[in-house]
Amino acid sequence: MRPDTLNNAPQLNELVSKKKLARNVFLNLFGYGIPLFVAVFTIPVIIRALGTDRFGILTIAWVLIGYLGLFDMGLGRALTKLVAERLGSDSSQQIPALIWTALFVMLGIGTAVAIIASTTLPFMARELLKVPVQLKNETYTAFLILILFTPIIIISVGFRGVLDAYQRFDLTNAVRIPLGLFTFIAPLLVIPFSVSLVPLFVVLMAGRLVAMLVQMLFCFRIIPDLRTNITIHRSLLGPLLKFGGWMTVTNIITPLMMYADRFVIGTLISVTAVAYYATPGEVVTKLLLISSSLMGVLFPAFSSTFENNQEKTISMFSKGVKYIYLVMFPIVLAILVLTREGLTFWLGTEFAIQSTLVMQLMTVAIFFISMGRVPYALIQGVGRPDITAKLHMSELPIYLVILWIAVQRFGIKGAAFVWMLRALIDSALLYFFARRLLAQPDPVRPPPLLSGPIFSWPRILLLIAGCSFLLLIILFRVSLSARLSLLVLFSGIHIWTGWVFFLDLTEKEMIINALSFMRLHKT
Repeated sequence: MRPDTLNNAPQLNELVSKKKLARNVFLNLFGYGIPLFVAVFTIPVIIRALGTDRFGILTIAWVLIGYLGLFDMGLGRALTKLVAERLGSDSSQQIPALIWTALFVMLGIGTAVAIIASTTLPFMARELLKVPVQLKNETYTAFLILILFTPIIIISVGFRGVLDAYQRFDLTNAVRIPLGLFTFIAPLLVIPFSVSLVPLFVVLMAGRLVAMLVQMLFCFRIIPDLRTNITIHRSLLGPLLKFGGWMTVTNIITPLMMYADRFVIGTLISVTAVAYYATPGEVVTKLLLISSSLMGVLFPAFSSTFENNQEKTISMFSKGVKYIYLVMFPIVLAILVLTREGLTFWLGTEFAIQSTLVMQLMTVAIFFISMGRVPYALIQGVGRPDITAKLHMSELPIYLVILWIAVQRFGIKGAAFVWMLRALIDSALLYFFARRLLAQPDPVRPPPLLSGPIFSWPRILLLIAGCSFLLLIILFRVSLSARLSLLVLFSGIHIWTGWVFFLDLTEKEMIINALSFMRLHKT
């Protein structure tokens, strides 16, 4: 640890303590999970009320809402990193000026994005997407409402970044949970009065405005000087824009690779096909809440510790990787086994016929993406967003070309397969670069990729075997009873290998003690 951080060591230790990190991961899981639970029950009702076409447009709007929040020049993420760095050192007095400087720039960016987007909106709503003629004007007006709220969406990202830097995920989730619930409940509130998308979008955007105001009040509460010390320092623009510039590239490209498939399907096939593709996608992508919950906590923790306590950084990275694998694999396996029956029960036979293979391929893709979230958080948390930006710039054109060809030839199933393949390759490359950062390589001769306790061969081979089995479940159609038998068998194997190869003695003792406590509590 550097000498200039010794005075602030207690604060740093408190920010990244095991108890606080575990609590924050739980809060994030809770915050992401509750809206998912509600979505399972509300989406079928929304589809029946709005119709498949309007619901397809609504799913695109949900994507756009998240995507517009990423047009912040990376300043939301930069705020989290730079504020966390200052909390981990002895320069917290710079934080109010840093926040206001970033927010002022974000307001300008949001306004510019809204103006530019509004000029391209008519083409997208009326020409690019294959929207039924009777819905073209309605779609245009609804999307215009969404775009006008772009500055609010972007500023909200900044306030959330500040709360994350302070590890105040209790306050972040005090906003995230109601907003997530509102996203799926708002259509139900509007539908009794109108099935038009216009009033629905007005209500959705009003919820975003309220969420932003609440986040601002929370920031004022934890940083009292923020109310009075409203200053903008040009000297702080450099660090913000340097980090944020590369983050902007990543923020633009990552959602394109995540959601371009829906727009390609809407362009080449129809918005009805988007509904068949996006509806199971909306469900399985919610599995990212597990890795997102952890990544949101680890990103500021990596920022706080990498320069001053790299042993802590390595320890957090290793635990993050193995926890995501141990938790995600059995969940993904269960979904693959029960996809057809689950879709039939939830959305009906037609959706099951159209979407079963799509959902299975996307589920495996989500497993790969989840495994890649930890190295992604590390690379950016240590101040190297240029790595992820360059990686994604290289991937995007190749992905889009292959995606276009796959949709033309194989429809939504081809899109799902290409999406899965991209997720696998991207995650593997992220681990490659993360390994090099953590190893502190010799400038002349870098260390081997798979050396060290984090990337041991037993773990690598187990992961490859597990991924191969997930793909085999998709390729071979067997009876439900046979699939359930495989689920039980391989879940048992997963538990055994996890216990033997992944958990250390301390973690095993914690599990044993927890099980003993539960057994005593029952009796």
